[in-house]
Amino acid sequence: MTWTITEFKPKEATREEWDKFHVYRKIRSKEMRPDDPIQPDDEVETQLKMDNPFGESWQFAIYDGDQKISSLGAGVSKPEAPGYESNKHLFNAGASVLTEYRRRGIGKLWLPKVLELMEKTNTTVLTSGAEQEEGHEFLKWVGFEGKSVGAENRLNFKEIDWDMVSQWVAEGPKASPDTKLVFWENRIPEAEWDEYCKAITPVLNTMPFDDLDHGEIVMTPEIMTEMYKHFDVMKGDHHTLITREPDGSISGMTDVAWISSAPTFVYQQFTGVRPDARGRGLGKWLKAYMLDFIKSRYEGIEWISTGNANSNDPMLAINKKLGFKEFKGATIYQIDREKLAARVGELGF
Repeated sequence: MTWTITEFKPKEATREEWDKFHVYRKIRSKEMRPDDPIQPDDEVETQLKMDNPFGESWQFAIYDGDQKISSLGAGVSKPEAPGYESNKHLFNAGASVLTEYRRRGIGKLWLPKVLELMEKTNTTVLTSGAEQEEGHEFLKWVGFEGKSVGAENRLNFKEIDWDMVSQWVAEGPKASPDTKLVFWENRIPEAEWDEYCKAITPVLNTMPFDDLDHGEIVMTPEIMTEMYKHFDVMKGDHHTLITREPDGSISGMTDVAWISSAPTFVYQQFTGVRPDARGRGLGKWLKAYMLDFIKSRYEGIEWISTGNANSNDPMLAINKKLGFKEFKGATIYQIDREKLAARVGELGF
């Protein structure tokens, strides 16, 4: 059977195209995370139509008649993006095929399209990922190499040891009597953005990346502006807690997100401590205080969800003590453009 690749352009899509798009994403959601809530159609459409000043992206689909059966999403950094120079060689892409259509050679049709886009954008390293066994098998078959292994880890809110959490909250100021907690509920005040971004950027770049070819992560007030636009669309909350040292500097931070379409979930974002401030239990203090806040702020929370590299031993140690368990593992893979081009040629495209 001959399959046709069609580009999906959110700003130009017809109602019929959007309907097919949503049917597909809901089927995939049920395949991947059958018990999780699904974001409303109108929110997804609004977000996908929003301009991204820092990245360029593409979406494509393959149809069987009126049914969308496969999807490709891809993106690169724009020159305006903070950290562009260290990220400009990277091309990110992810594809999926509905379960009933697998083993028919549909996935490999995306390879020449991705190669075409890499040549167009002059990028040299392709990054993708997989959670399901079929995805791992496919990427290895193409010639990708696994570069970083991680997982989505979840904490059952009903199983939290609140006595231990209270103990961690109490121990924090004892170990660091001159360190203060500062809490920003719902949004970080705009007046604090510049200092916060300068503090979190170097800590973000201390995360373990294993063998991944990666660029610098740079947080800026401009990025925060775009981030909060998306939170507004999702009717979401963003809560941030920092530790401030006697000299006024920020030494650690943690932030969580809650969105209205997934009211039983809290999404743990980043938790980090400046290297020179580690060893005082700041990470435990931050996470415990935030859990106490979540308990008082929201009713009906069932899960705290977070993502971690399996090599991030310090953070995993804290999470395991709290009761986080692996929910779904994932591997990030990479392949260089020359190797991809050779494989595309071998396949006869």
